[in-house]
Amino acid sequence: MTQFPENRKKPTLDKDLDKMTRVEEAVNHLGQRFVAPGAALLFLVVTALVASSYAGGTPGAVITLAAAIIGAYMAMNIGAKDVANNVGPAVGSKALPLTAALIIAAICEVFGALITGGNVVETIASGIVDVRTVPDPHVFAWAMLGAILAAALLVNLSNLLKAPISTTHSIVGAVAGAGTAAFGVGAVDWASLMGIALTWVLTPFISAFFAVALLAFINQVIIDRDDKIDAARKWVPVLLGVMAGVMTAYLMRFGLHRVIDMPSGVSLATGLAVGLIAWRLCIPLIRNQSEGLENRNQSLRTLFQWPLIFAAALMSFGHGANDVSNAIGPVVAIVRADYGNLNDVFAPAPQWVMLIGAFGLSCGILLFGPRLIRLVGEQITKLNPMRGFCVSTSTALTVLTASHFGMPVSTTHTAIGAVFGVGFFREWYMAQGRKQQEALRKSLAPADPSTDEPDENASETRRRYLVRRSHFMTIIAAWIITLPASAALAAALYAIIHLLFI
Repeated sequence: MTQFPENRKKPTLDKDLDKMTRVEEAVNHLGQRFVAPGAALLFLVVTALVASSYAGGTPGAVITLAAAIIGAYMAMNIGAKDVANNVGPAVGSKALPLTAALIIAAICEVFGALITGGNVVETIASGIVDVRTVPDPHVFAWAMLGAILAAALLVNLSNLLKAPISTTHSIVGAVAGAGTAAFGVGAVDWASLMGIALTWVLTPFISAFFAVALLAFINQVIIDRDDKIDAARKWVPVLLGVMAGVMTAYLMRFGLHRVIDMPSGVSLATGLAVGLIAWRLCIPLIRNQSEGLENRNQSLRTLFQWPLIFAAALMSFGHGANDVSNAIGPVVAIVRADYGNLNDVFAPAPQWVMLIGAFGLSCGILLFGPRLIRLVGEQITKLNPMRGFCVSTSTALTVLTASHFGMPVSTTHTAIGAVFGVGFFREWYMAQGRKQQEALRKSLAPADPSTDEPDENASETRRRYLVRRSHFMTIIAAWIITLPASAALAAALYAIIHLLFI
């Protein structure tokens, strides 16, 4: 073969081949950017076909079809945004690779939405605007369409800006704003709305409390022990068994209540049995995993990977149970108005609507999920598997409890509250450790005032903060703005709809 020296120009054929290769690479790179939007568009087309098959021939078929498409669009945006709360701690602490975390989250979201998602749907569909005071179901349907469109646009904008706003704030504010614009202030059930707002205030602190209590327990029984590995072999299987047992009891008592009314005693007994079995099975698993590990904190990260993965799955399940209502609550209300049973709040949500919401969440997670994961998982405070486990577990328990009572809490509130709680606890815990070390040093050293070191100045104290205060203020500002912004946008969209179609 003829060799071409480096100082000689390539033949024209080689130049053309190089150009074609570069063009092909550019086309492939550009095509990859359109894979996710194309798949999202395909899901919306499938949603339209499903909705038309169920709503075809009814008087409000057009509104129902539009609501189903917007609800699916909203669900994808929620999945893309809130996946940061679900698997952010696991990804941020390096316990799970991003792809595996997204797949686990997508599967658990579907099960959570379908098994226990109905309670919160009823609150969004009929608990904010009092349907008993609605004079015209047709107008109510249009108002709910404006509400879900406003919330979807606002959540989509927050995704583009990477702002961790609450999707629950968005939909609750939108429903209240559209209801007020359509029927006046008296149509809104303000007592119910105040109850929802109260849970928004309480749940971050409750989640933070549970996260701090769990982290303090882990510090006490594992991290601060002389033989950390031996302590982890004892307690990590216990933690996994407790999680498995509690989840089993919850599913049997509250998740299957639409299929069979399971007595509390049977649920508790089954949960206890499953927990004991899980504990026994995890003992050899953790023992084998701990072989060869050094007796230091770094080794505990390996042993806490399985608990953190379990907690992330549980968190995704809880998110699906609670936040599916943000996407399909108004859709359920529109379908009821279309079929003339608006006041029948005890009628179960249509299964096809629940499926649209559940799979919409999963599509959003898989297609657009990685955008906000790093904010919750890495940027607020540094998370390792132990701290990530505490955040995910406390958030999941708080959200699932709220879902049982039908309260549409903010998973963003709850997860970030737990993250901040863990971060502030670490600051306090390390400060206490420094004080003890300083007291010990002074007790051992001779008293000499001339050698005493000056107290830390303010800049040094701030340097040792483990929680980034700037993110705290940014998130609080986003939460405060979301509710009135979504209400105003929904009212404006309803006014436009009223002028054009009513």
